[in-house]
Amino acid sequence: MTTSTFDALIIGGGPAGATAALLLAKAGWSVGLVEKAKFPRGKVCGEFLSATNLPLLRRLGVAESFLEQAGPAVSQVGLFSGNHVVTSDMPRPRTRDGMGDGWGRALGRDHLDTLLLEQAASAGATVWQPWSAVELVNTGTGYLCHAVSRESGQSSELSARIVIAAHGSWEPGPLPTQSARPVSRPSDLFGFKAHFLDSRLPADLMPLLAFPGGYAGMVHSDHGRVSLSCCIRRDQLESARRRAGPVKAGEAVLAHIKQSCHAAREALACVRLQDQWLSAGPIRPGIRRCGFDGVFLVGNAAGEAHPVVAEGIGMAMQSAWLLCECLTARSVDVLSGRVIDAVRGDYSAAWRRTLAPRIHAAALIAHWAMRPAAVACALPLLRLFPSVLTAGARLSGKTTSANRPPVAARSLTS
Repeated sequence: MTTSTFDALIIGGGPAGATAALLLAKAGWSVGLVEKAKFPRGKVCGEFLSATNLPLLRRLGVAESFLEQAGPAVSQVGLFSGNHVVTSDMPRPRTRDGMGDGWGRALGRDHLDTLLLEQAASAGATVWQPWSAVELVNTGTGYLCHAVSRESGQSSELSARIVIAAHGSWEPGPLPTQSARPVSRPSDLFGFKAHFLDSRLPADLMPLLAFPGGYAGMVHSDHGRVSLSCCIRRDQLESARRRAGPVKAGEAVLAHIKQSCHAAREALACVRLQDQWLSAGPIRPGIRRCGFDGVFLVGNAAGEAHPVVAEGIGMAMQSAWLLCECLTARSVDVLSGRVIDAVRGDYSAAWRRTLAPRIHAAALIAHWAMRPAAVACALPLLRLFPSVLTAGARLSGKTTSANRPPVAARSLTS
C-alpha cells in the first residue's frame, strides 16, 4: 500500500473542510481531503449565509457564483408563533468604509458544498471522495490516516504533519475527534429539512417558527425553492408521530408545525414537496474543543450553535478561516512541528472570542423558542417593539464581520 504525504489532511468536505482546504492550498500548502459522501447531496441545514460572509466568499473566489445561484436577498426577520406574526428589519452589516455589503441569501447545500469543494480541488487540494477515514494514528512527527473507498473498498494511507477534523458532530465514529454514540434522552433534538415549491412566504423574509418542543426557520433558497428546516425534541417528535398516524417522521413534524403555527400553515398551504424529507441527529449544540497535539477541529466538530440563529454555515466557514490565518502566519514553524501548541492556543482564543458568544446567544434563543409560555410572555413586547427581533438577529452574529484578521493571527505576524 502506497502512502501519500501532505502538509495538512482534512477530514470532511463540507463548508468548513472545503474552506480550510482552499485557503491552505492557496497559501502553498499541500492538502489532502477525505469526504465520505458523493456530491451533490442534500444536508439538514437552514442554508442561509449572512452578508458578513461575503468578504470571505470573495477571498475564496466563489462570491460571484454564490450570488448567481442563491435565492433572493433576505432583508426582513420575523417570528411566527401561534396566530401571531411579528416582522422587523434584518440588521445590515457594515464594511470598513461604512457602507452596507448587501443582504444574506440562501443556497442549498447540494450546490454550495459542491461549489466550495470543486474550488478547493482547482486550487490544488487532492480530494478522496467518496472515501471514509477509518483510523488516525499519531506517529510522533505527524499523523497517518487509513482511508477506505466507500465504492470499491480500496484502501490508502495518507500522511500529514497536521490534521483538520471537519467531519461535523452528529455521527459517531472511530476517530479520536469523533464522539461515542450518546445515550438517548427525551430532550434530544432531531433536525429535519425539506424543500418546497409554490410557497406563499414573502421573498425577503426569513421567519423563526416557534412551536411546542421545537423551532424552525423558512427561507427562499435557489431555483424557486423554499427551505424549511427545524429541530424538535425527541419526546415531542414521538407525540407528533402518534398523532399523525402512519406517515413518515418529516410529515408528522410538518403537521405539528402547521397545527401550532397559523402563519406557517398559510405560507405552506399550497406547496409541493420537492425530493424528500431529510433528517439528522440527535443534535448536541455546545462548545467542544479546538484541538489536541497536531489535530485541529473546525465547524461543528469544534462547537455547534443551535440552528435557531441560521448561522451554522457561516460559523463553520469562519472557524476554518480563523484556523488557517493562524497556521499560515507561521507556516514554516508549524510544518516543522515547533509551534503547533502555540498556534493551537492562538486559534482556540480567536475561536472563543469570535464564535463562542454566538453559541451562547443561540442557546438562549432556542430554549426560549421551544417554550410556548415564554414566547407568549414576550409577544406583547415584540409587537410593541419589533426592533427587538433586529437586535436578536444582531446578537446572533448577523453583523459580525468575517473580513478582519483575528487578533491572534495579527500577533503572529507582528
